[in-house]
Amino acid sequence: MVLIKTKKEIDYIRESCQIVAEVLQLMKRYAKAGVTTIELDKIAEDYILSNNAHPAFKGYSQAGSFDFPGSICSSIDDEVVHGIPGSRVLKEGEILSVDVGVEKNHYFGDAALSIAIGKIPDEKQRLMDSTEKSLYLGIEQAVPGNRVGDIAYAIQTEVESKGFSVVRDLCGHGVGKLLHEGPQIPNYGRKGSGTLIKNGMTLAIEPMINLGTYKVTVDEDGWTVRTADGLPSAHFEHTIAIIDGKPEILTKC
Repeated sequence: MVLIKTKKEIDYIRESCQIVAEVLQLMKRYAKAGVTTIELDKIAEDYILSNNAHPAFKGYSQAGSFDFPGSICSSIDDEVVHGIPGSRVLKEGEILSVDVGVEKNHYFGDAALSIAIGKIPDEKQRLMDSTEKSLYLGIEQAVPGNRVGDIAYAIQTEVESKGFSVVRDLCGHGVGKLLHEGPQIPNYGRKGSGTLIKNGMTLAIEPMINLGTYKVTVDEDGWTVRTADGLPSAHFEHTIAIIDGKPEILTKC
């Protein structure tokens, strides 16, 4: 179900999104070689709680899995999304994707970014750059009168032109009153297809792009999604609101 928000509701969502953006900046500051992902999780959780908010991912459940134990998703190299924070030590040359969700006053924000740990190989940097660029190209298409397929087409066109592949088993989504709302926002598709975009929508657009095949697998933990060929993946995400005929990025720091 697609939920149209009032200005007041968008203001509440914006407040949650601002905390998300600040947490992601903290992750960029502290994600270094030698740091564990559980240390990053603790930093994120402490900051969220200090803002009288709640980590939206912690305790979240989905079919076939246990409740998610972390405040962030920390996904390294071939882990596409939903990596569980733990004792894993970050190493020079890796890509770390951090996804953060926050609930405050019963409204949600959601965003993600990929972080280079030290100096990374050129192909990983190109993957990250194209994934981030595709996010902003997708956001540009989020205007009233367009459809979700216009967002998807813009993302797909950018990354496939660089030789990368779009994960097809996962997608973006509406967000705000719930962590996951309609519509689903795939990162591949046809122009002019899908749900009509309207003022008052709040959307989480999140390209998940692989260096190799688009195919993925899920670990036995029921959460961690990996590339099927073991090659790296990158992930960037913003929550946006469609206001007065144009998209506003709510998770921009």
